[in-house]
Amino acid sequence: MESQLVLINHLRELRTARHLSQKELAQIVGVSRQTINSIENTQYNPTAKLALLLCIALDCKFEDLFAFE
Repeated sequence: MESQLVLINHLRELRTARHLSQKELAQIVGVSRQTINSIENTQYNPTAKLALLLCIALDCKFEDLFAFE
């Protein structure tokens, strides 16, 4: 039986630590606030491009933002 890898993220924690609202972060990376909300609630996995834009916007490394559980 194969184990299922689940992608988790620390987007909410990193975003709030930088005092950014979902709307502000969404504007910075060029997506909707709903997209940011969906990523934070693990309902949506971002594309590689969006993941990198989030890392740049939050000044963090990919592995600080995303991990497999």
